[in-house]
Amino acid sequence: MPEHGPAVEAAIERELRLLDPEVGRSPEEVGALLHPDFHEFGVSGRHWDRASVMETLASTTDAGMRPSVTSPITGVQLAPDLVHLTFDTENDGRHAHRSSLWRRTEDGWQLYFHQGTPFGPGTK
Repeated sequence: MPEHGPAVEAAIERELRLLDPEVGRSPEEVGALLHPDFHEFGVSGRHWDRASVMETLASTTDAGMRPSVTSPITGVQLAPDLVHLTFDTENDGRHAHRSSLWRRTEDGWQLYFHQGTPFGPGTK
């Protein structure tokens, strides 16, 4: 894994927490990780806001439904308070490129934007 600065490492650690099914089932923990203005373009094409993500994650009971990281997460610090992360996931044969923007706030690093883009196996 390439060396990252502390901002990128903090964002990666928080991204991995969001991928943890136990964290995902806790609205309090998810809420602490998501920026108040969070939004996402999901793999399905749906536009998600903070409340809908928190509700959906809290109601997920099957740990197998959550994607697992299948590639190393890489990142770059774009500004003092902004980190961009990229990685790929695979879940039940479905592959997705993922991109996250993390913002440093008074409450620490919070996920501001996320996008998942599906792709077929063997394509990058």
